[in-house]
Amino acid sequence: MESPRDVGGETMERGERPERAEPLTDAEREIIQNTWVHVYENCEDVGVSVLIRFFVNFPSAKQYFSQFQDMDDPEEMERSVQLRHHARQVMGAINKVVENLHDPEKVSSVLALVGKAHAVKHKVEPMYFKILCGVMLEVFSEDFPEFFTAEVQMVWTKLMGAVYWHVTGAYAEVGWVQLSSSAV
Repeated sequence: MESPRDVGGETMERGERPERAEPLTDAEREIIQNTWVHVYENCEDVGVSVLIRFFVNFPSAKQYFSQFQDMDDPEEMERSVQLRHHARQVMGAINKVVENLHDPEKVSSVLALVGKAHAVKHKVEPMYFKILCGVMLEVFSEDFPEFFTAEVQMVWTKLMGAVYWHVTGAYAEVGWVQLSSSAV
């Protein structure tokens, strides 16, 4: 099992939540939008790659998906209509974030909806968002090495930290009680 990239910062490991996510500069927003264009051209395939790696390396995450929780074979996962659908949803949410980086309120709103749905409706432990963000960064860097230089990876890590911050904020807002993270 791989360890996810650190997208939440050291304080997230201790369960503390910083006051706010570190804002992106104009230059960082431009870097993210310029690299996202290449990723989003193949959004479904990239999203499927992300989810397959996520479920293979962190099989406990499959417990939240009745449609494919019993799938262990990556090729079977790749053919799953439900997994492909969820991959499009994940990539669509990231696309909304990237498209609206100039509008912090919109970004916050999009991620609050995602966080609340996963907390209230799906009862997904928030740690899986941190793990998924790290897996995304790994897949993006491996699939698009010509665009994801060390500098670009640092900027995307900052964005994923903000994504995690907003999502965990939504969990806190709905009164989420932290469960054991021993499932990972």
